[in-house]
Amino acid sequence: MDIRSSIFGLLTVVLFYSCTTQPVVGQQPQPEQYGVFTVDKGIYEVVYSAELEQPLGLLYTSSNRPKNVDRGSMNFHKEPGYHTSDDADYYANIWDKGHLAPAATFSDSMDNLQETFSYLNCALQHQDLNRYQWNYLEQQERVWDDTQDLVVYIELQFTDSVLPTGATLPSRFIKHIKFLKDNVYKCFDFPNEKPTKTWQEYQVQHSHPQ
Repeated sequence: MDIRSSIFGLLTVVLFYSCTTQPVVGQQPQPEQYGVFTVDKGIYEVVYSAELEQPLGLLYTSSNRPKNVDRGSMNFHKEPGYHTSDDADYYANIWDKGHLAPAATFSDSMDNLQETFSYLNCALQHQDLNRYQWNYLEQQERVWDDTQDLVVYIELQFTDSVLPTGATLPSRFIKHIKFLKDNVYKCFDFPNEKPTKTWQEYQVQHSHPQ
């Protein structure tokens, strides 16, 4: 079993036994169905909570893809059959529409770029985190992947705070990065707030999600 299957398989099992509602795995949920479900978008795989209106975890591979297209004025879109956050959750507040699988990483084709603008790939992320240290780490991933592929798994943790529009605020974004050639693992744990340190200083010794 490759590392993508191993990590994502474990995530699915954990969610299956820890959630009060049974996740829908391997099938298209009915419109606006509540629960936890997994979606394979080709360039990333996501476990999503319709109740929280946020992703619980997302897995992608960062490789040395050429940049062939630009995002321009591309906007996030909802997808039929999936209950997610929407524009209202991000309106007139400090929460950015934070990509989990980065748009710049998948700018090799318009189809891939558009997949990153799905609300399945979007989380309520503090604007200063999204625009600075989180973004800087994404840029560093694209330097690292010039020499080897990276398997990246993003784990979200949550507060009890629910926006008036219905989405629950994440409390932390934990990024696990596996360097496939060097067999090295790095983990970065970001509180969902204005950063007070550089991205390098958010590196922690988390257990490897094998």
